[in-house]
Amino acid sequence: MKIRSFAKLGGAIALSALVLAGCGSNSSQSKKKELNWVQQSNMTTMDISKVTDQIGAQTLNNSNEGLLRMAENNKVIPGVAKNYTVSKDGKTWTFNLRHSKWSDGSPVTAKDFVYSWQRTVNPKTAGQYAYIFANIKNATKINSGKMSPSKLGVKADGNYKLVVTLEKPQSYFKYLAADVEFFPQKASAVKKYGSKYGTTSKDMAYNGPFKMTGWTGTNDTWHLVRNKNYWNAKKVKLDQVNFQVIKTPETFLNQYQDNKVQVTPLVGQQVKQYKTNKNYVLRSNAATWYLEMNQHKYKFFRNINIRKALSLTIDRKQFTGKVLADGSMPAKGFVAADMSTHNGQDYADAAYEKDAVESNLALAKKYWAKGLKQTGKKSVSFNLMADDTDAGKKTTEYLQSRFTKLPGLKITNENIPYKTRLARSQDGQFDMVVTEWVADFPDPITFLQLMQSNNAYNNGPWQNKEYDKLTTDAEGRDANKPNARWNDMVKAGKLLANQEGVIPLYQQAQPQLVKSGVKGIQAFPTAPLWDWSKVTVK
Repeated sequence: MKIRSFAKLGGAIALSALVLAGCGSNSSQSKKKELNWVQQSNMTTMDISKVTDQIGAQTLNNSNEGLLRMAENNKVIPGVAKNYTVSKDGKTWTFNLRHSKWSDGSPVTAKDFVYSWQRTVNPKTAGQYAYIFANIKNATKINSGKMSPSKLGVKADGNYKLVVTLEKPQSYFKYLAADVEFFPQKASAVKKYGSKYGTTSKDMAYNGPFKMTGWTGTNDTWHLVRNKNYWNAKKVKLDQVNFQVIKTPETFLNQYQDNKVQVTPLVGQQVKQYKTNKNYVLRSNAATWYLEMNQHKYKFFRNINIRKALSLTIDRKQFTGKVLADGSMPAKGFVAADMSTHNGQDYADAAYEKDAVESNLALAKKYWAKGLKQTGKKSVSFNLMADDTDAGKKTTEYLQSRFTKLPGLKITNENIPYKTRLARSQDGQFDMVVTEWVADFPDPITFLQLMQSNNAYNNGPWQNKEYDKLTTDAEGRDANKPNARWNDMVKAGKLLANQEGVIPLYQQAQPQLVKSGVKGIQAFPTAPLWDWSKVTVK
């Protein structure tokens, strides 16, 4: 989302926790258990069918709930569905729902899931994540306008049984069932709020551990308040989670040192200073930061030698080790490492093409000269767009210093708010953009399908028929033929790397200091990254 996707530069997460009334003082401490969580960017929407940013997905993951819930160690646990069965041929999944409620006390039924999924794949909704439903029977035909949404392979058998029919067996469907995009939606709420649905905290329905309050759609603060009607409310210990958008994470360390906050992010040299501290935590994400080039707007980005030259100028080890210096690692490729393995081999290693991510300025200049000649140019200038966060600014400054080592190249940096960057990227209003993808589930296809020619997230768009065939074949493989599927994905990854369809930069890490009073933070390498329903504070 992924992502969606949150640890994006613009949505990179800085978190802090404190007991509000006392600010760390036991003498005036409130009885309410509250957690303060600082975001570096605003949300874009809470509409389940339209959400694309990670901050929105994180908030939805805690204010709403799907059939299953993500848990640590890449596991899923029961959510609205208390259990499920899969047919012998792997195509029919039957979910038995518990008697859960919306925050207004009305029942959550199988019909709410049917309505939600049909709404998302309906082309009139224009949901960017509609593609993720492709393996549900008839979803692709529906999304292309060739069939009615009512024909989607999901049916309510009474109020508390949901039957899903897939086009083919899909080993990772259990993860999709826990994804935000597969959450239920209350039809009466969508119809009641109309175009306002999901744009403010009041214009939304909730069925998760918390319900959202205080968000106007543009403000920098909002809250998650414990939902008393949640089926597992007794296990939720926090009364409230408070969010505030702040773009200067360095200030959190001072609050931590003054015992005013219990959790703080670390940036740059702070990591080196505190990595031996007993409260230091380094969380790794299945998240890759990369560069997209607008090949529709600028023909020179279609030239493979130009793309290779730009990639070869980047010293990823220098960038992650000395500029970011936060534990992030150089990207081996587009797909994140330590996420998915087959026969004991990590996908990132299997698809690794050293030449695609190495630093070689002399070779870069040769490719650059060749590319300029082929495109009939003597000089090139373009804007480099990224978020206006600390990491975003460091990234554009570093890339500008490296790219301008190529003769005749001029770079203008453009750091803008995360919400604006997302919108402009989706609308194709950029030259080159620094962006990120966080895996929706632990399988390489969650990355690879993004670069298919017609994918809504391929903002360039880079296009390659062979790549499309390999990834389509991989998606179409029977889940009982894992070797062939894996080989297709490895070939696709290598092709993308050698063609520099996108330019991978680094795999993000999230270093923190967490005091002993904060327990139960659930952090996932894949989306939605955070679950606050089990957090306790002292």
